Amino acid sequence: MAMSAPRRVMVIYNPAAGPRDVLRDLEAILQRWKGLGWSVLLRRTEHPGMATDLAREAALEGFDWVVAAGGDGTVNEVANGIVGMPTALGVLPTGTGNVWAKQLGLPTPALTHPYGLLSAARLLEAAAPRAIDVGRADSRYFLLWAGIGLDAQVAQHMEPRDRNTKRLGALAYLIAAAMIARDFPAMRATVIVDGRRRMRGRTLVVLVANAQLYGGLVRIAPQAVLDDGQLDICVFRGMGLPWAIRHFINAFGGRHLQDPAVKFFRGRRVIVETHPVVPVQVDGEPIGQTPMVFEVVPRALRILVPPTAPAALFAAP
Repeated sequence: MAMSAPRRVMVIYNPAAGPRDVLRDLEAILQRWKGLGWSVLLRRTEHPGMATDLAREAALEGFDWVVAAGGDGTVNEVANGIVGMPTALGVLPTGTGNVWAKQLGLPTPALTHPYGLLSAARLLEAAAPRAIDVGRADSRYFLLWAGIGLDAQVAQHMEPRDRNTKRLGALAYLIAAAMIARDFPAMRATVIVDGRRRMRGRTLVVLVANAQLYGGLVRIAPQAVLDDGQLDICVFRGMGLPWAIRHFINAFGGRHLQDPAVKFFRGRRVIVETHPVVPVQVDGEPIGQTPMVFEVVPRALRILVPPTAPAALFAAP
């Protein structure tokens, strides 16, 4: 293997992420990268929000890459520290869902695949930086989606999770969603896209998507492009457990956009108002409650795109 050009890389490791301790795996990857002539620094997070501070520090100090070693929450925090900076974001998926890594085609190792992280590291070595859009929910940036309603209620219920719960993966979310949907209040939502009211009525979930995948299971916004200057909005109408089951089955089968109870819009600025007030989450992390404004910030973040990333994620060069 030819030696790569030296890089300054900060790896931000969240030891609380995921179902197992991966420090030994990370140390092996760091040694590999140092053997390529790269300057590599490992920093560990100790509390929520610390990854954002570390990432901003790395960008200000001129690091070429900041690699988030954690789940989607860690990736989100790191991204929030380097939006608008020349530093590029990479990911070593060590979390539970790892939706961002899956979106880019990176391997997301289970407990039985100890070499999965090394495979992801090798793909990062071949990655190319590219500028993409990010969403913004009030002052918080997001890479994947913002969720309003039932899914945000589930996120609020689930976080923080212990390691045993994380080992259940998506199953824990499905169980929680079924329990919460049964008693979820009749939310009346108003959705305004680019200054025009597009929908008003009883709603389970409003998703404002920047990427295609949701929860690592379904392509909730199959036409979403990461650098087109648009957000994709999916509104799931109805209330109660029967409607939640209907929407889940259709989404899992890729038929949700053909359901008349699902409304789909695209735009640059979205306002969501609800009665009663409901929670809001971004990239799986609760951040507040309605009403809230969501906007796209075009090509504001540089990411590392591995050769496994689907071409359909990006606009034509």
